[in-house]
Amino acid sequence: MLCGKSLANNFFKYKRKVYGNIWQSSRRCKITHQSPKVLFFGTDNFSLPSLTKLHQSKVDVAVVTSFKSPANCVRSYADKHKLPLYRWPITAEQCTPFELGIVVSFGHLIPLHIINALPRGIINVHASLLPRWRGAAPIIYAIMNGDAKTGISIMQIQPHRFDIGPILNQREISLRSDIFLPELHSTLSQLGAELLVDTVHHLEERLSKVTPQDETLATYAPKITPQITEIVWSHQTALEIFARHRALYGFKHLSTSFEERQIQLLELKQHEREWDRAAAPTAALAPGCFCFNRLRRSLIIGCAGGTQLELKQLRLEGRRPMSAQDFNNGYLKRAQSRQFTQNKQIAIY
Repeated sequence: MLCGKSLANNFFKYKRKVYGNIWQSSRRCKITHQSPKVLFFGTDNFSLPSLTKLHQSKVDVAVVTSFKSPANCVRSYADKHKLPLYRWPITAEQCTPFELGIVVSFGHLIPLHIINALPRGIINVHASLLPRWRGAAPIIYAIMNGDAKTGISIMQIQPHRFDIGPILNQREISLRSDIFLPELHSTLSQLGAELLVDTVHHLEERLSKVTPQDETLATYAPKITPQITEIVWSHQTALEIFARHRALYGFKHLSTSFEERQIQLLELKQHEREWDRAAAPTAALAPGCFCFNRLRRSLIIGCAGGTQLELKQLRLEGRRPMSAQDFNNGYLKRAQSRQFTQNKQIAIY
């Protein structure tokens, strides 16, 4: 009887010890996998969803941003939610409380002493499938070049050069042939935010499985310059011009010249050269030459390779936006020409 009682006591004592060890192990595991304290670098509406998702997922986050623009949405969010806020540039000492840096559409090269000041380094949300489209304008170049897919890459920041570090996480999406810049920008900003939060919550696992970029596959998406808006009708097909229009939509307008006055092309459509019930197909037009199609209320413009483009709305230099029909009624009847030409101030690229 005494032996049975002693055995039972030992069993329960052993059981408590085992459960205690499991609880301690579980507690240590939770502490190990807690999200790191984050210093977030961002400036614009592509950055904002990532900051918002981090904050909403209870990541301890502070913000570094530019104070130059009063319309900085990242700064406004940090102020509204009382997040610690630092003006760029920062010092290594200001990084001391943080473990990980996160850069999303920041626009500044992070110096080595700042990278080294953060124990887990700095990671970046980039809007392309790296190594394709390294640089400042990956979304624009993906649309402009007719890519069938794009996506988000989470990569480690390295000093001295943009977008060259190893990849921690990547997600791909298909790219519709009719997509415009604002839609893709919004889609990728949300996707980037989701992938970033996943990466931060599984940081140790992602860091242990980083993949170097293949340098032989690298392409570049540099900053947008005025030259990119200029149409050279004899060099570009209607498909290429329309892709450029979609890639820059809401950011910049394509431009050309008419009788030495600059014209911005505000609304373009792909033109189907086919028989219509009420009209014959548009005749072949030399590159830059155009005619007014009354049925469509559009200007039909000749492009390279015998292709044609449809212009619905434009802005003549010094004037308000107008429809193609208003342009036809107000200018073409007294014009000496029916041809768009290259802007004189911009060289052929």
